Formats: sequence, C-alpha cells, structure tokens
Amino acid sequence: MKIKRFFLKNYIEILVTLLGSLFGFFLMFSTFAVKSGSLFIATKAWSDFANHIPLIRSFSLGNNFLPQSPLFPGEPIKYHFLFYSIVGILENLGLRIDLALNTLSFIGFFVLILMIYFLAKMIFKSKGIGLLGVIFFLFNSSLSFVYFLKNYPLSSNTINDIISNKDFQSFAPYGKGIVSAFWNLNIYTNQRHLAISFALSLFIIYQIIKPIFQKKEIPTKIYIILGIVLGLTFFLHLAVLLMTIIVILCFAISFSSVRKNCFLLLIIAACIALPQYLYLKETPGFTPSFVIGFLTANNFTFFKFTEFWIYNLGLSIILIPLGFLFANRNQKKILLTFFMIFIIGNVIQFSPEIAANHKFFNYFLLVGNMFSAYFLLKLWHKRLFFKSLAIIVFFFMIFGGIIDFFPIYNDTKIELPDYRLNQDSFWIKNNTKPNSIFLNTTYLYDPASLAGRKIFMGWPYFSWSNGYNTNKRYSDMKAMLSTNNLSYVCKLLKQNNINYVEIKIQNPPDPNIPAISNLFHSQFVRLYENPNNSYFIYDVDSTCSAKE
Repeated sequence: MKIKRFFLKNYIEILVTLLGSLFGFFLMFSTFAVKSGSLFIATKAWSDFANHIPLIRSFSLGNNFLPQSPLFPGEPIKYHFLFYSIVGILENLGLRIDLALNTLSFIGFFVLILMIYFLAKMIFKSKGIGLLGVIFFLFNSSLSFVYFLKNYPLSSNTINDIISNKDFQSFAPYGKGIVSAFWNLNIYTNQRHLAISFALSLFIIYQIIKPIFQKKEIPTKIYIILGIVLGLTFFLHLAVLLMTIIVILCFAISFSSVRKNCFLLLIIAACIALPQYLYLKETPGFTPSFVIGFLTANNFTFFKFTEFWIYNLGLSIILIPLGFLFANRNQKKILLTFFMIFIIGNVIQFSPEIAANHKFFNYFLLVGNMFSAYFLLKLWHKRLFFKSLAIIVFFFMIFGGIIDFFPIYNDTKIELPDYRLNQDSFWIKNNTKPNSIFLNTTYLYDPASLAGRKIFMGWPYFSWSNGYNTNKRYSDMKAMLSTNNLSYVCKLLKQNNINYVEIKIQNPPDPNIPAISNLFHSQFVRLYENPNNSYFIYDVDSTCSAKE
C-alpha cells in the first residue's frame, strides 16, 4: 500500500527519471563503444571524436600537464579540457575508455534532465510544467519537419519514413536548410562536456533562486561552495561559465533578497577562475567582436534573421512570449535574465567560428521551454476547445524533434582499430615517452594521437575554431616537411620541440598535407617501419644531434 501511494504521489518524478535514464543511456552508449579492441564511433560523431579521443588519450596514455592541445602543442590549451581529462584519468586507472566517457556523459545528461524538471517545478510550482520542460528539451520545437515533409510528402508510409529516416533534413550551417544542426540531441552526443556544464549551471542557479520561490534561507557556506564550484568550471566550459555569471549578475540586480549572496558567490568564483584565465591569456587568441545575426551574419537582413529564428524556434517563438505575458513578476524576471543570453548570442561573436555561439541559444531554451510549457498548460486547463488546441500545439512543438531523433537512432558506426590492434600506435605507446611530440603527415585519428602523444598539427579546423594560428602552424609544417636542407630542418624541429617525424606515404597524396621531402628517408635515423601501410617513424634527437 505504501509503495502504491509512493508511485501515485511521485509518478511524474518517476517518469522524468525514466526519460533521463533511457535517453541518457541510449544517446551516450549507442554512439561510442569498444568491442574486441576496436573503437566504434557513430558516423555523426566521427568528426568531433577526432578531437576528443586525442585529448582523452593525452591524459590517459600521454603526459599532458600543464595541459596543451594534443593537436596543437606548444601553447596553453584553449579548449574545455577538464571533462576529457577526468575521462583520461579514469582510463589510466583501468576503466575502459568507452565506459569512462559514456558513464560521465550519461551522468551529465541525466542530471541536466533532473535540473530542468526541478527548476521548472520550483519556478512555476507545477510538476506538469517540469515534465513538459523536459519533453520540449528532448524534442526540439524547430520547423525541421517542414523540410522532412517536402522530401517525404504525407502518405500511408509517413510513419515508416520517420522511423527509418537516417539523415537530418536541415543541418545549417554544415548542410542544407536554415534549421541549424544545434537543436537536435546530436549536439549532446558529440559535445560530451556540454550536458554536465549546463547541469552544473542550472544547479547553481536553482540554489540561488530557491529563497525567492521557496522562501527558504540558504546558509552562507552554501554560496561559498557554489562559488568554488563555479570557478572550477572555467576549463569545463568557458562559455557556460560566462553565461552563468551573466545570469547571476542579472539576479543580483533584479532580486534584492539574494543580491549580497550573489556577489559573494561571484567574488569567490572570480578568485578561483583568475589564475586559469591568466594561464590562458599567455598566448594571443580570438578577440570577441560585435557581429549581428548569428548564422545569418554574413548576409544579414531583418527578413532573413526573422525567417531563421521562426524556423529554428518554431512555435516557441510564439509560446515563450505568451508564457511571459501570463507569468508573475518573479517569473518574468527569470525569463528576461535568460533572454539576455539570447540577445548576446545574436550580437557578439566569441570565437573564430560564429556557429559556436549555438551554446547561448541552447542555454536560453532550457528556460525558455519552461515558459512554453507554462502557457500550454494554461490552455489545457480551460474549456474543451482550448484543450484540443493545446494537444495540437503540443504535437507541433515536438514533431520536428521526433523526426530529428531517428537519424541518431538509425546511425551506423565506424570501426577504428585502437592502439592495441593498431601496430603503429602500439609501437609508439611502448617505445616513445608520454610527452613526445610528432611531426605528423596524417590528421584525423593519427597513430600517435591514439597512443596519447601530441602531433604538431591536427585537423586545422579544430585548432582554428579554438583561436590558434593555424596558418602559421601549417607554414612551419610545410617548411619542415618539404625542405631538402638537413640543418634547416633540424633547426625547425628543435625550435618546435619535435621528437619524432612520422611519414605516411599515401597514394594519391593527401592535398591537405604539404609535399614530403625525401630527406627523411635518406638522412634521418629510422626507428620504425610498417611496410604494409608505408608508415615510417624517424628520430629527431639522434639525427640532429649527430648533425651538430
């Protein structure tokens, strides 16, 4: 009887827990796995994992303290490395890489689901709004279904077309359409550190505004702890840290009852984050600038900007303002605070790639969805006509998200032999020092990267988007690989702290790799050769020391 009463009283919490568990487990464990010594990576995660796997391995199999990018060594790291360093440490302690990465990713996603629910429940004093907020998070409100119905017109086979769909019908800016790639759940399977960053931010915000909505005093020591946690998120996700600070500052302005504690929290966070910021500022990076229009910035007009957000927000562009109109004063202050994040994302570019601003809109929608849910329940609680209207609106709020789920569900995996099966990586791991740097002639999933070593220049997009000077790095790479002057090559190799040169003869040659001089084959000390794939490793120290 007690068990039955418990389920009846907490059935929505149980449902939210099930949603978080099922979606979190499926999304993380189905997109990355290790079987029989090979890495199996979902096709849609392949490119992102080409950045993440080397970063993880630089901590588990390599030596990456103080952290540098394993794809751009020689400068302080400019990427959010904290999450992946923890994964690497867990692998180093004996946990298989997929279990380490997927478990932490699952926890982050699951906690994010819980925080969306409990934050919405507290702000609106409604379990139903909390549940709808979670559903609107899982199934985005975009008009991506418009593109789907253009390609697959309504018919008796429509349900099967949806279930068997393997491709996102709109994938801006990397593919066709104007609905962006950043609203579907693929963003969380690829950027594994994003969910836990959002979860921590919402947890901090929940604790800050609890006295406002629950009339409960929070001990000062809690704010001190929250300030420490916030400061430590600098290298977990810098953009989320920035957004959280903005939100807390707005709370300090809007809510006098928590003003003192907000400033205490921010001062402590600043003290923790400052040394990390100074470390990052040792090298030049991208300077934020005013750029209006997000993905429409290059060809901005008011019409294109409006069209973009209508397609990307879908019915949320109507429901969020309607929810705001019916909200009480404190609830309105919450949405106005988060709307600041939406505005900032549309007017300031924080990295070389404007698309990286998507995080501002993902973050805004975590709370914006709650106001959509609030208005929808307002409709539901009225007469039959409005109940029917609420059902129709609810369907079109999640229809695009449902369609966008199946390309992830139906995705295939690419097999990549890990270092134990990869003869080249295995030799590197067992015969080179963990902090070694390789001058590479392949980019993605380089054998040295799989073994936890740093390569001089990984795929340029990864480093460019983080603010590194990839043009100069490519020029240096070309100078070292293409010259026939041994003294000059040795000088450049030493200047860049390179320990080994790896040569992969490709037929036809990769146009993205500079021409390779015969100098290495003729004058460098060869340490390793794999005739099966024309892969060679040459030693810099012994060759260039002899030259000196």
